[in-house]
Amino acid sequence: MKRILALGLDVGQKRLGIAGCDGTGLIATALTTIKRSSFQQDVAKLKEIIVERQVEILVIGLPYSMDGSIGFQAKQVQKFAQRISQALQLPVEYVDERLTSVEAEAQLKTQKRFSSFQKELIDAQAAAIILQQWLDERRQN
Repeated sequence: MKRILALGLDVGQKRLGIAGCDGTGLIATALTTIKRSSFQQDVAKLKEIIVERQVEILVIGLPYSMDGSIGFQAKQVQKFAQRISQALQLPVEYVDERLTSVEAEAQLKTQKRFSSFQKELIDAQAAAIILQQWLDERRQN
């Protein structure tokens, strides 16, 4: 069975939530959050994780509008994804990320791992939800 080496990203203006999965592709786990600075520094930090985890694909949450259209924020994410894909020489797949931050916050609250000052935890958990959706869709197909 082929190992699944994917990294999930929740792309925000201030932070990048990062999630990884086990090699079987069953479980996504929140890993970390990168505080965004320059594009070059974002790429360097991502590259460290990608090399360590032998990542072969990036799964990026696309923030569609509630009506399903691609708005300003989604276009910004797509631009970033294209640049990061070229810089890291990795393919990108998108997952609808509507309401993942709300879901992430709810999950963290039930696990008693959350305070409203810990936005980094929400971003990493949202990345895990994005990656888990992608893994689940792959298994179903």
